Amino acid sequence: MPGFDYKFLEKPKRRLLCPLCAKAMREPVRVSTCGHRFCDTCLQEFLSEGVFKCPEDQLPLDYAKIYPDPELEAQVLSLTIRCIHSEEGCRWSGTVRHLQVHLGTCSYNVVPCPNRCGAKLSRRDLPPHVQHDCPQRHLKCEFCGADFTGEAYENHQGLCPQESVYCENKCGARMMRRLLSQHMLSECPKRTQPCGYCSKEFLYDTIQNHEYQCPRYPVPCPNQCGVPSIAREDLSGHLKENCTTALALCPFKEAGCKHRCPKLSMSRHLDESTKMHLGLMCALVARQRQELGDLRREVEELAVGSEGVLIWKIADYARKLQEAKARSNFESFSPPFYTHRYGYRLQVSAFLNGNGSGEGSHLSVYIRVLPGQYDNLLEWPFAYRVTFSLLDQSDPSLSKPQHITETFLPDPNWKNFQKPGAGRTSLDESLLGFGYPKFISHEDIKKRNYVRDNAVFIKASVEIPQKIIS
Repeated sequence: MPGFDYKFLEKPKRRLLCPLCAKAMREPVRVSTCGHRFCDTCLQEFLSEGVFKCPEDQLPLDYAKIYPDPELEAQVLSLTIRCIHSEEGCRWSGTVRHLQVHLGTCSYNVVPCPNRCGAKLSRRDLPPHVQHDCPQRHLKCEFCGADFTGEAYENHQGLCPQESVYCENKCGARMMRRLLSQHMLSECPKRTQPCGYCSKEFLYDTIQNHEYQCPRYPVPCPNQCGVPSIAREDLSGHLKENCTTALALCPFKEAGCKHRCPKLSMSRHLDESTKMHLGLMCALVARQRQELGDLRREVEELAVGSEGVLIWKIADYARKLQEAKARSNFESFSPPFYTHRYGYRLQVSAFLNGNGSGEGSHLSVYIRVLPGQYDNLLEWPFAYRVTFSLLDQSDPSLSKPQHITETFLPDPNWKNFQKPGAGRTSLDESLLGFGYPKFISHEDIKKRNYVRDNAVFIKASVEIPQKIIS
């Protein structure tokens, strides 16, 4: 009798149940001495324990008097049973006798793969497995025609030498895989290739353009000095430092020598032109001295400022006073200053030992107008109030400073206040400044701290209307 799962049977009658396992009997046997029936398997297990009595009535059992019961077995085989895969969806039901035949075709029954790959799966899942998943399925490569099992075919895919593929460098070429490596190595226009001179990597179709600008590409010396080849980036240095036939300017070119000759001949030129070079250098030094003087004056003017106020410190006063006493009409000059931005350029002068009616007894102070950069934009004559002050250097916390101050309004008829010509300078004695020959006497200058630390301070300020400044 075929094996079956009891839970799929319809409830059998009591007489068909084994007393030992309480289930429908399989391969039933009958004890002829007492008439009781059991599953052959259950009774064999019972007797194997050494008990030779009927499990039902405890009468002695004679093993030779136990016989198969084909009539009872036929009744069990006629019982109705559902397919053992009914819970999975199979709708078959029939007699136990026909169960095994059904399982031979049931789509839910688990069977081994016919390709002997070791897989076990339901009969309905077998076709897709055999066709697509079985590692032992039989396949033919569409490119080379070779036969493979499924697992070997998967390994073969992407490696078949006959398969048509595109170049991996994306040059657009298509070929069999077996030709790809040679194409990428020596034929593909998009393959990378190192420059033979600078070793950097370039695409093959651009490397020729690179050679036109490669810094290490060898080029000949344009002067044909005999050096066979020079790296392009070293050529300028070669021409400047090493090329023996390159033309070079004389080292005294900044001084004015225009001579140009090959480097090999330069030493001869220097030996033959020593006197000329010395003259050029002397002229250059004179020009530079003049330029430095002009720059120094400009710097001094900028340092003084352009706010219409000058505070002029006359240091080493005692020595300069003695010098003024020894030299008649000895005049000292302040740095030039501007009344305002883009304004008049003025200068203060002082006679420490006096001038005119103050000579020998007073300090004389004057102001003059000098040529300025903006004279063509200004109104003439100069007509703005000027104030002179000799500053008291006493400590303000001890006593209130008492500055000596004088103010005047320029006379428009005074020649010095007219628009100055380009030739007027600080040393132009024909145009004296306007001021005070008796600004302060030598006696009064000693009464307070007008002289302190051997220095005096003279302040000059010009009152320019705001509308003019704006």
